[in-house]
Amino acid sequence: MPAGTRAKFIGRHLMLKGAYVEKILCGEKRATIRRGIVKPKYNEITIHAGGRPVAKARISRVYYKKLCELGDYEAKLEGYSSREELIRELKRVYKGIRDDEYVTVIEFEVTQRLNKLPPEEPYLGLKPVDIARIALRYIKDELRDFEIKVLIDLTRTNSIRATAMRVLGDVNKRAVIRKIIKKALRILVEKGLIKRSEESEDNK
Repeated sequence: MPAGTRAKFIGRHLMLKGAYVEKILCGEKRATIRRGIVKPKYNEITIHAGGRPVAKARISRVYYKKLCELGDYEAKLEGYSSREELIRELKRVYKGIRDDEYVTVIEFEVTQRLNKLPPEEPYLGLKPVDIARIALRYIKDELRDFEIKVLIDLTRTNSIRATAMRVLGDVNKRAVIRKIIKKALRILVEKGLIKRSEESEDNK
């Protein structure tokens, strides 16, 4: 990181524009470039675009360049045909950005698409903690206070067993936690925020 530069941080959620959804899902867009110095806190993230979660991803590389130093490699990562096209888009998005300003290139690899989840898998192939994080971001208003409490704790423990113990005081009450996870998952599917594979085929 350039010396003397104040960093911004991103957490578990990476927010992108809806126009990028198809490029992300088909692997054409494999990076995002942010103005300034940005440091991800985690390697495993959820990518959101167009008001919904679209994919789980793993951050593979983070590096910093001045805007004028970006080349065709970064353009290809972002899904553009040339360096000139990339620079033009960045200057449109980041009004007043200078050629000598630093930007952060965050490369990622999609590990799980959230529009083609396998219906035969438990929790549609998602981890309970992923369901909890997505539910807390999108459907909090449709959950009871106790259910929210459970899901928040699950994001901290990453363990149904540990959350049952911490929230209910009994490790044998894991079924209560699973019921809440399944309810959250059902609402996410009903609202079209995530999709099973056969739903994706039906919508073609």
